[in-house]
Amino acid sequence: MCGIVGYVGGRPVREILLAGLEKLEYRGYDSAGISLLRGARIESVRAVGNLSALRERVEATDREGGGVAVADLPATTGIGHTRWATHGRVSEENAHPHTDTGDRVHIVVNGIVENFLALKQRLVSEGCVFTSETDAEVIAHLVSQHYDGDLGEAVRQAYNELRGHYAFVAMSAAEPGVVVGARKECPLVVGRGEGEQFIGSAIPAFLSETRRVQYIENDEIVVLRPEGVEFRSAAGELLERPIEEIDWDEETAEKGGYETFMLKEIHDQAEAVAETIADRTVRPDGVDLGDLGTIDDDFLRTLRRVVIIGCGTAYHAGLIGRYAIEEWARVPVEMDIASEYRYRNPVLGPHDLVVAMSQSGETADTLAAMRLAREKGAKVLAVTNIMGSQATRDADGYLLTRAGLEVSVAATKTFTAQMAAMYLLALRLAELRGTLPTERLTELVAQLKRIPHAIDEVIADTEGAIEAAAEAHHGAEFFLYLGRHVGLPVALEGALKLKEISYIATDAYAAGEMKHGPIALLSEATPVVAVATDSPVLDKVMSNVQEVRVRGAHVIAVASAGNVDIGEHADEVLRVPDVDWMLTPLIAVIPLQLLAYRIARKRGLNVDQPRNLAKTVTVE
Repeated sequence: MCGIVGYVGGRPVREILLAGLEKLEYRGYDSAGISLLRGARIESVRAVGNLSALRERVEATDREGGGVAVADLPATTGIGHTRWATHGRVSEENAHPHTDTGDRVHIVVNGIVENFLALKQRLVSEGCVFTSETDAEVIAHLVSQHYDGDLGEAVRQAYNELRGHYAFVAMSAAEPGVVVGARKECPLVVGRGEGEQFIGSAIPAFLSETRRVQYIENDEIVVLRPEGVEFRSAAGELLERPIEEIDWDEETAEKGGYETFMLKEIHDQAEAVAETIADRTVRPDGVDLGDLGTIDDDFLRTLRRVVIIGCGTAYHAGLIGRYAIEEWARVPVEMDIASEYRYRNPVLGPHDLVVAMSQSGETADTLAAMRLAREKGAKVLAVTNIMGSQATRDADGYLLTRAGLEVSVAATKTFTAQMAAMYLLALRLAELRGTLPTERLTELVAQLKRIPHAIDEVIADTEGAIEAAAEAHHGAEFFLYLGRHVGLPVALEGALKLKEISYIATDAYAAGEMKHGPIALLSEATPVVAVATDSPVLDKVMSNVQEVRVRGAHVIAVASAGNVDIGEHADEVLRVPDVDWMLTPLIAVIPLQLLAYRIARKRGLNVDQPRNLAKTVTVE
């Protein structure tokens, strides 16, 4: 979720880069940097923290005579970056831009280079000197190795050696007035000017300068010069890309052109999950979680129990974690609502791991429960989206999700990122404790890496069915959601989304409990949403669906693509791709988010700011 901005033209570039990075702050970051091409040399400034820290460093460099000030030879070509740490800790050395050994190529990168270890070993053996812990730095060395007077060609050749999902921009001291970008499944867009060109990871980076854009597609290389832009395929073929006129205001630009932040954030989920799992699933047969503070591998191997606590959506993500840890790692798991747990007198000890789920890392009830757990001697792992939040400071270790800033009050991309993080933890525990065969671990890692593509498929393929369901049921006054096993947390979260943004009374139940009360609420006016994805309990779910239908309720089923029989039991079907049944919550929740969204919009409601709710609950 990092930010990229680049410029080539005739104006002093420093302020253009800094202003562009400021427009990308909403994406989330922990360090930043810029590189400016002045004459025959590139000058770079990097800083840990927010952009004010970078500005202070730039000004200090000016005072010290470092040359980044607008002087007798102002720089008119440059690149900038805001980084969210993945490979390597948060440090100035790991901040972008990165350079090659000879300091002639500078690059900024979003995403992950999956084969960076093999590339780095080769490059080191060939004499390259690395100065960071990042995967991104290999790109600078690769481009430099391939450089022979044509930066675009060097980038293209380097691109064809890389695996992963990424976007990067490069410039070279040997080729002034040229900036080159490449895209592989991470966003990158060109802004066209007169005698100047812009490139960024999102349109807000240059919207104040131009509204004429060209979109870069996957597997494309783009060469920017002041006088124009050239598109090439990864094979080297010249391509044509239309110039489009954007009529967005700044708020619309921050929404990526979507009508609301919530809809944008639903569409952001593939990227959020990809960022959360990327560097942690480089090995095909296991998971690497990096530094978890004092929660080391020996503790994870020998812990006796896991306790998961959270509130609201985070609680639902924790429920998914409970199923995954018990299924794969065979560790007993206790789940509780943080606001209840803090007032219990729980039995905890030094062999227990308490996993605290909080999107913001500032949820008051969760923080209080964490303090209680540590007082009783347990280790606490915070799963949060915000580096430096109170949860990361209070915990023994933390596992960051990388969803970027979530503006809409109703959580969407932070929920899927939290689920992904819990799956990673479950797989790591299984690996360390030897509870899954290597073949099964390899299969699950591969399946997890496929999830971002599956999310995009769901969003694209269910639009029509969701619109029809929303049109048919947006006037209903009550919904019932049903699920079993991993489908239950999905049902709970789907119901919560409908409550939050549509204000429709909604209940969610374990499907097997329906006969113990909720069935009395059913009538012909009741829409019932059933999570019926493939699982060992699918037959049980289908039996519950039949009980619903014979009482006249209208059934909307979320089902796996390969389930050919579901249409006989449900009035409407929202299909999701076939993935490993334990991972289906990552994609099954997407149609439910979209259904809630479309119903709320049809009721004319403000989905980004639902009444009575706050993004971060910092009081009891």
